[in-house]
Amino acid sequence: MVRGKVVLAYSGGLDTSVAIRWLQERSLDVVALTIDVGQPVNLSDIKEKAQRLGAKAHVVDARREFAEQFVLPALAANAMYEGQYPLSTALARPLIGKHLVAVAQREGASFIAHGCTGKGNDQVRFDLCTTALAPDLTVIAPAREWGMTREEEISYARERGIPVPVSNGSPYSTDENLWGRSIECGVLEDPRIEPPEEVYAWTASPAAAPDAPGTVTIHFESGRPTALQGKSMPIVDLIASLNDLAGRHGVGRIDHVESRVVGIKSREVYECPAATVLMKAHQALEALVLPRDLLEFQRNVAARYATLVYDGLWYTPLREALDAFVGSTQERVTGDVSVKLFKGAATVTGRASPFSLYDHALATYSQGDRFRQSMAEGFIYVWGLPARTWAAAGATTPAKIVKATKRSK
Repeated sequence: MVRGKVVLAYSGGLDTSVAIRWLQERSLDVVALTIDVGQPVNLSDIKEKAQRLGAKAHVVDARREFAEQFVLPALAANAMYEGQYPLSTALARPLIGKHLVAVAQREGASFIAHGCTGKGNDQVRFDLCTTALAPDLTVIAPAREWGMTREEEISYARERGIPVPVSNGSPYSTDENLWGRSIECGVLEDPRIEPPEEVYAWTASPAAAPDAPGTVTIHFESGRPTALQGKSMPIVDLIASLNDLAGRHGVGRIDHVESRVVGIKSREVYECPAATVLMKAHQALEALVLPRDLLEFQRNVAARYATLVYDGLWYTPLREALDAFVGSTQERVTGDVSVKLFKGAATVTGRASPFSLYDHALATYSQGDRFRQSMAEGFIYVWGLPARTWAAAGATTPAKIVKATKRSK
């Protein structure tokens, strides 16, 4: 029998460990690929686990690539799905998909596999990445096909000696990377119930956070954060440092009932300290340096960009075109923003830029005011002329004439 070869997105958890054996039992040689996007796991242990299961294993450090090529464009676009979620998991999927395709082509594999179920968003993202980058490859999603419950997966693993530490004590499903942490399942499936403190790992409880506020100052160059507290640092280190600083003040908790791609509502809890602070700081700096019409149009772009990423359409001409537009808006987004961190809140308290459109002499009501207030009356007349004309024309409509006649009788 001629055996095929499949490249599996491998996390080291129950689903993907079971998937290795499931694929092998279907005459497929498995290449397990683990991508480091900042998740706090022992990658050497994960690689060794895959090898013990009989798979060829690769580990790729893609933290810088993730930050530079996926996180920063989304930050520049102010991409927040449904206005709340900074797309931490969604942004990592096209990066992982890109590497899956590259390894499959290098290994001569005909298949790509992932551990996603048929109810989530990630299956859409991985499948569409493959379709866009290598339509000749076939996607296999074992968890969509095998129909096993979690309990049945555990039994399957035990029967085949799969070394997966399994505990029924934690009902939560989590995903982590540099840009954020997501938590779902368990009691969180009831949107009426407040998330218990045990679900959080990156953020302190706001009630237990320091009683004294902290302040961070972020420097941006052309829309890109380049320094924290006056110290220049690589973007990966800056995000990691800000996750720690803001997390200690309870900043970055998000409780969101979101609309999944497959059409269902899902209650999701996220911890995104750095993303929360950087988004607010970036938007505050843009408000200082960009004109109103551009800001208004960009808000529409931000919403479309976020939906596109969430829906798994990263590798599309539209995303490339939106990136080109967003990039053109960032040339003057340079300066410093100060953010106060206190009891779960991140509040912008100051901003400065060499390209600031704020002119004190025009804005002040005190001595030195250069605004020509006498010109305002003429401006208002011209600005309100369409409304005035509309109202005047409507005053003589037949319906109003009839009402006026009845009143006169």
